[in-house]
Formats: sequence, structure tokens, C-alpha cells
Amino acid sequence: MSEELYYEFENDGEVINERYELAISRIKEIKNEHLENAKFDDYFKKVASFIEMMDETLNWAISGGKENDSLEELKARNKALYEDILPENYAGSYGNPEFVVKELGEEFGRILSSLYFEIRSMIPNAFELNKFDMVIRSELFLEVYGAFASVENGNLPEYENIRQIMYWFYSDYAEDERKIRFAQMVAPTSDYARDIIMDSDLSDLRYLYRFGEYITDNELKTAEHLSSLSQEEIDKLADTYTEGYRIGFAMTGKDITIKKTAAIVYELGFERIVKKAITNFRDIGLESSIYRSCLNGFTMLGSARRSGYTGAVPNKQFDYDHKDDDALFLDGALVTRRLEAMRAAGEMYKKEAKVYGGPAVIETFGEKPFSPVPKKDAIRYDDAQKKLLSEFKIQNSLIMNEYVIGKERSFTIIAFPVPEIGPRFSEIFNEVVRINTLDYKLYQGIQQKIIDALDEASYVEVKGMNGNKTDMKVMLHELKDKAHETNFENSVADVNIPVGEVFTSPVLKGTRGTLHVSGVYLNGLLFKNLEIIFEDGCVKDYNCSNFDSDEENKKYINDNILFNHKTLPIGEFAIGTNTTAYQMARDYNIADKLPILIAEKTGPHFAVGDTCYSHEEDNITYNPDGKSIIARDNEISLNRKTDPDKAYFSCHTDITIPYDELGEIRAVKENGEGIVIIQNGRFVLPGTEELNAPIRLADQ
Repeated sequence: MSEELYYEFENDGEVINERYELAISRIKEIKNEHLENAKFDDYFKKVASFIEMMDETLNWAISGGKENDSLEELKARNKALYEDILPENYAGSYGNPEFVVKELGEEFGRILSSLYFEIRSMIPNAFELNKFDMVIRSELFLEVYGAFASVENGNLPEYENIRQIMYWFYSDYAEDERKIRFAQMVAPTSDYARDIIMDSDLSDLRYLYRFGEYITDNELKTAEHLSSLSQEEIDKLADTYTEGYRIGFAMTGKDITIKKTAAIVYELGFERIVKKAITNFRDIGLESSIYRSCLNGFTMLGSARRSGYTGAVPNKQFDYDHKDDDALFLDGALVTRRLEAMRAAGEMYKKEAKVYGGPAVIETFGEKPFSPVPKKDAIRYDDAQKKLLSEFKIQNSLIMNEYVIGKERSFTIIAFPVPEIGPRFSEIFNEVVRINTLDYKLYQGIQQKIIDALDEASYVEVKGMNGNKTDMKVMLHELKDKAHETNFENSVADVNIPVGEVFTSPVLKGTRGTLHVSGVYLNGLLFKNLEIIFEDGCVKDYNCSNFDSDEENKKYINDNILFNHKTLPIGEFAIGTNTTAYQMARDYNIADKLPILIAEKTGPHFAVGDTCYSHEEDNITYNPDGKSIIARDNEISLNRKTDPDKAYFSCHTDITIPYDELGEIRAVKENGEGIVIIQNGRFVLPGTEELNAPIRLADQ
């Protein structure tokens, strides 16, 4: 963050300090005051008490408590901070819209639950000594409280008055919040998390509690497990991760030497790997930004997915209940304000954004799959707001791409299990390490044989078995120069670790059929019997069996796969080749817990949304055999040349059919002749038989 912005928004400014002291002093008086309406009085006293706890936490952090407290004291404080919203306490929490509506009525209950959600985002601010974010939320609370305290005879204020107070909070501070977040990503001159990682004794697990995130056995036991590994083993893991990032630039012909920053995105517990990765990136001229995943009214915008470094999620239902809180305020003026804020942030950090290289992500998996409970009292977008939100995300991504230029950046993603995966965690972790470091040259050669066969075809047929109803016809682009062109990318261990897929952006016209999978875990959510019907490459209908009613099932898919778009195109068709990962999932009974990063390599998959080459379509990409990949666009993404608003959707969700549900993949030539690649869950194309070895061993 620049010195100018740091001074303006952090606690160096005298004005911020003065505002903070005034707000906290006033909040401390509330416990001695009484609203005539007892239930509202209880709400405001409890929220005021929470803010007092934030002030106490701030002073504790300033006095060195983060560094000096014992492990037991740190655990107790961590639990106290998050206790109110933990699943066992959530039924009576003001964070639960169901409870608040019951206590305070539908009109005020929903908006006051949203206010409490916003106030709870102050926890990390206290740890970072960030008085700016603390004071603006404290002042918001006081303004709302003042509206209730100013009425007499047990009356309540006008609802619209409360809504306007919160509306203008999100409008007035939109630019400030956007600048701060953007700076944390592209201009990390001051980085709270990086300093903890580089300066702490990582064998002393107290360091985990300095981040201000919720800490569970997953984070503690992950850190313990990594502490048991030799430095050589840690180096190997970190080298695979950072080398994948470097190769991602090299494979796409992008110049990494002009970049100065890489963002490390991860979940707490993996600090030994991250510490080495920071050093590795510095060795190739990149400083690491490690920005926090912030869940608040400025960032949720219809999704509970976390972006940035994070600890454990205290209660996924809490996040899900509040993901649409923005619907209380969203209108055209607020959308315009947010887009202006994004552009202002881009202009302020134009130079730093130009040399930002993209994210390097460590994903985790193994937690119990989450299937949310839909609540009628939770706030939800109406149809007009869904359209506004979709338009905002598209426009926001276009503005972002002007400053962080897609065709000049790259990324990498790697995944590891967490201890919640079960008692065989250490074994599974070691297996995943083996999968992440497979011989990519072996796969590269086998995958080339698959690509050669696919390049003979005009379309591909994919059919399910064992109860899987998939029956898809996938149209391919015409190759005008087969000696120098290809439709499929030969994906090895670079941006998507582990190795193991060939993929393309199919032609939409003529692509049709049914995609079905008995169970799949997408973006942290479980989908049962997911079925999507396509016509001309776009979603025509869909359903699942998570809930009793079709209405709830369709809404679940609309919210979390279509992201409120009326339809989405198929942006990717791929064939996963990593049978080692597939068999590992069966051996340890963790198929339902695999992240999409690994799951997509364990069978064919279809992605709905943008193509794999979103915002990079004009970059010519080559396979190791020297052929250029021509399938970088589809009929919708081609709109980028005349109407960019209609070219992108800002989403890309992979849905995988596992081998044991896969009846056949057949490449069909123009003359109708077929080349079978997979049959009954086994590779049958000559030269690919070695991929069956892990599965054969399991059959014997």
C-alpha cells in the first residue's frame, strides 16, 4: 500500500484517531441506556458489547498480546471472538436472520442482521490495528442506534431511514474500500500476513493466532504436519508450486521478467510452504502480496466464496445466509458508484497493476461437504437486481482487465488435503504430494496421442453409464491446417497442478445434450444428481436433488452455477487423464471431497461460463509439438470484438464425470467414422493404455 493511502486510511491520521475515540466512547455508554422496546434494546446492547470487544482486542494487540500470550490464552480469545456464530450457537445469534426476524420482525430483523454481519467483519481490523475500517463501522452502528434511540413512546423509526443510513455507508465508502483492497493485491509495500510468515518461528504454533482468523484443528494439525517434514521436502513442494507459476508464463509466451508482484492465496496452516515460496518468487524478481479474504457488504455480492488468504470458516451457513445482503441496497446508482470506485482504484495504482503477475493459489480439501439450508428470512436478490449484479460483474471485470491486463498475466493453482479428511490424513497428504509431482513428460506424450485423435474429428460424443444419463455431442472448430493447428491444449503441471487433461473451447452451434453427474462438489457446495441440458452449447434447463422442491433446486443452481445469468455457454470441454488421482480418491473414499482442481483431471468435464482463454483470446498459444491452439473463442466470446459487454460472464465452473460413470468418449470424423478414446471407464485408444494401470491394479 502506498504511503499516501496508508496515511489516509490507517491509524496514522489524527482525524481517524479522534473519530475512533469519539465513537468508542459513545458505544461504551450504550450498556447504561435503555430503549423502550426491550427486544431492540437487547440487540443494540449485544452488538455494542461486540464492538467493545473489538476495541479491547485492538488495545491487546497494540500492547503485544499477539506475541506474548500463551497458546491456551490465544485459543480462548479466538473462540470468544467467533463463538456467537459457531454452528452450536447460531440458532440464537443475531447473525442468524431466522432468529432475528423471529425476535424483531421481518422488516427490521433482516436489515439489523445484515448490520451485525457487517460489524463482525471488524475482527481482523483489530488485529491489523486498522482503525479506519473499525471506525467507519462503529459510526454506522451509532447512526442506526441513534435512529432507534431518538423515537419515543416505544415507537420505531421509519424503515426507509435505516435502509438509507446503510445505503449511503456502502456508497460513501465504496471508493475507499476498493482502493485499499486493490492496493493490497498489486502494491504490497506493507503486508501484514507476509510479515507474520517471514518473521515468526513457525514451529511455535502461536503464530497462527496472530492473523485474526478463526483457527481449528485443521490449521493446527496442518502446521504440525508440515513441521514434521524436512526442509528438503518443504522445498520440493514449494518449488513445484512456484515453478508451475513460472512455467505458466513460459508456456503462453508471456514475459515474466516485466512483472514485480505475485499474489499468494492460501489457507492458514501452510506457512512453511508459503515462506519458501516467497523466497522463490523473490529469486525470480517477484514480491509476494498476501491479502486477506474479506467478507463484508462491500465484497460478498451474491457469493460466499472467499478470495484471499483465510483461516477456517466459522460457520458456512452464516456466510451463505448473508451472501445476498447487498439486495437491501443494490440499485443502478450504487452499481455506477462501484464501477467508478474500481476505475479510481485502477487509476491510482495503474503503474503497480501493470506489473502484477497474477495469483498463485494453494487450495485445500477434505472438509465435510456443505449443503446449505435455504432460509425464507435470508435476504435474496429480486430478478431486476440479479440482472444489475450480473451486469456489474461483467463491467467490473472489463475495467479490471484494463489495468491488470489478462493477456499479460498468469496464475497457478495447487491443492492439498486438511486433517478433517480423516484419520489417514498423513497418508492422503503424501499421496497428493505424489500426484502433484507426477512425471509430466509421460503424460505429455500420452495426451498428445489423444489430441491427435481428437483433431481428426468434427465432433465428440460423451455418454454415461451406471446410472449416469450424460449424452453430449460436442462440436469442434474446423482445422484448416492440421499440420500446424490443433483444437486441444496439452495441459501439463503448470498453471493447473496436477498434470492430466486436454481441453478445448468447443463450437456452440450444434453442441447439445444432457450432462449428468450423481454428485459433485463445486465452489464449496455439494450438488446431488446435477443435470444440465444444453442446446446450441448453452444451458437450456437444469435441476438437482438437494432439496425437496424443484423450485429450491433450480434456485440453488441458478445462484451458485449460473450466478444469476439466464443461461451460460459451455466454455470448456476437457478429458482428464489422471487415473492415479482417480484411484487415490477411491482407495481413501474421498471422491466427494476432491477439489475441482484434482477432480477435473479424473474424467471428462464441461465448464459453463467463460472460455479457458477469457481476455486472452488474441494470445497465440502453442502445444509442445509446436502446433498453435486455434480453439480460443466461441460464438459468444467473439462478441469481445464488437460488444465486450456480451462476451464475458465472469465465471467458469467445471463439472466432472468420473470414470466409473463414463460409458464412452468417441471422436467422430466428418465421414461418420468414430475413434473411441474411452470405453466403459477405460482408455482404449492405442498408446494410452498405460493410463489404465492404476485402475487395473484396483480391479485385481
